[in-house]
Amino acid sequence: MNPADYDAWYATPRGRWVGDTEYALAKRLLAPRAGDSLLDVGCGTGWFTRRAAADGLIATGLDPDSAWLDYARARSPGDVNWVEGDARTLPFADAGFDHVLSIAALCFVDGERQAVAEAVRVARRRFAIGWLNRNSLLYRQKGRGGGSGAYRGARWHGADEVRALFSGLPVRKLTLRAAIYLPAATRWARALEQTIPGALPWGGMLLAAGEKA
Repeated sequence: MNPADYDAWYATPRGRWVGDTEYALAKRLLAPRAGDSLLDVGCGTGWFTRRAAADGLIATGLDPDSAWLDYARARSPGDVNWVEGDARTLPFADAGFDHVLSIAALCFVDGERQAVAEAVRVARRRFAIGWLNRNSLLYRQKGRGGGSGAYRGARWHGADEVRALFSGLPVRKLTLRAAIYLPAATRWARALEQTIPGALPWGGMLLAAGEKA
């Protein structure tokens, strides 16, 4: 998939709802203040990075793909910083950002545990990292047999596997919340999403959030 097609999906009714729902959950768990710094690891086209910048955060997007970063750079305000780099060896100082965000990106990285450790290392206050959930309706639709479309090649995890990725790391108050329980995004599905407790571990997106110890 090329970056233009990927970003265009977020302009569709379903894509916009999925993106808005995931970002709202991450924002609630991070609880950032205007002027805080945020690193978006595996930012791709920068859709979530731009949302953070629009909320008054000092946003940096990191991705290994220079073509996707060029696309992101061309569509963002000039105060967003874009960095080419590897999630497993982040080119930033310890505690270099108030918050670290990553949405469905580390599940495409070989060596997820190292990428998680790096995200925690560069976080000063809080982190929110999202994975695709194997115990979800989305997995049944898009994840089987190696995945399809933008999900091809992704690793899908259950809640216990996500928690295990943080074992031994300097984190506290680790919380798992889910979103996108009914990925069809019909009107009734969107309405029902608002009534489902995020603590139920069956949403298509599992978001692990916590504080730097």
